[in-house]
Amino acid sequence: MTKDTTKLPEHPIEDDEIDLIALAKTLWNGRKTIIKTTLIFMAIGLFIAIFSQKEYTASTTFVPQTSNSKVGGSLGGLAAMAGINLGGMSSESGIPPTLYPQIITSIPFQKELLQNPLTIEGQSQPVSFTEYYTTIYSPGILGYIKKYTIGLPGILIKAIQGKSTSNQRLTTNNQILTISEEEKELIERLNNQVSLSVNDKEGYITLSSNMPEALNAAELTKNAQELLQQYIINFKVQKSAEQLKFIQERYTEKEKEFRIAQQQLASFNDRNLFMNSALAQTTLTRLQSEYDLAYSVYSELAKQVETQQIQVKEDTPVFTVVKPVVVPIEKSKPKRFMILVIFVFVGVVVSITVVLGRKVLRDLKRSWNKEI
Repeated sequence: MTKDTTKLPEHPIEDDEIDLIALAKTLWNGRKTIIKTTLIFMAIGLFIAIFSQKEYTASTTFVPQTSNSKVGGSLGGLAAMAGINLGGMSSESGIPPTLYPQIITSIPFQKELLQNPLTIEGQSQPVSFTEYYTTIYSPGILGYIKKYTIGLPGILIKAIQGKSTSNQRLTTNNQILTISEEEKELIERLNNQVSLSVNDKEGYITLSSNMPEALNAAELTKNAQELLQQYIINFKVQKSAEQLKFIQERYTEKEKEFRIAQQQLASFNDRNLFMNSALAQTTLTRLQSEYDLAYSVYSELAKQVETQQIQVKEDTPVFTVVKPVVVPIEKSKPKRFMILVIFVFVGVVVSITVVLGRKVLRDLKRSWNKEI
């Protein structure tokens, strides 16, 4: 029986050890570069962490409730007592929650939200979002640095192009909207500061807003919530509300006609108490028929008004607020410690890359010189 004395080669392990030692030696030799670069990045991170604008985030969570497809229960019973048939009334489906983000990014919604009042520290009266960001807000040192470094190309382009003369005005057909350059910037800012998320699985909506102050962050969230809910209600009841308006107009017209017919019949009866002529009887019959017809139409329209008012109430969606708006206590930005950690990490990675890159370049240069 022979004994296998074959040994595995140890060169790969030795090479790995040599490579690790060489790598460690390279990093040690470049420790000054690593330390300096890391300190520079740390200083930049510290500067950004200190001078970044404070932001507070306020949010609310609510659930849109839909009505039953048929009017029933005590409401239907009450209507039945008044002689109103609600059997054929059904509630049409409203706007699905997945379309709510489209509403808050629409120009009419944003234009209205821009004008809603906000309480600003140091101001005696509430001011609008537009007024705050055009005359009061100061972006701070870091904001100005960003504006005149990263944002410098945009400033130059705007200066070359000149100011837009387009204003937010309705055209003569009252349908097409245009916005100015200033309004466009405010809308972009609003889009960045107001966000809405829809949880399709659980069926709830979360609306949040960011502002430099805690109170106006809560106010902006509350304004956006109320405005969004009003838009949804208006969309939902638009058809039934228009029908109600039409019926009420007809009801008002027929009420006048009924009062006139009633007055004419009463006046004729008062003037002809003891007259039994054929002409008087014919006139009385005609006036009575006109009165009966006017009363029939008038009473029917009165029922329809009541029916349609109930329909409007049934179509009006209800929102259950799960998490109301609360003035935030802690700021959401900047997260100073996280900023510092990220910049230190990036500094270490960059410095190590620089040190190793130098070594690779030196090795390539040395190999090139040997070949020559």
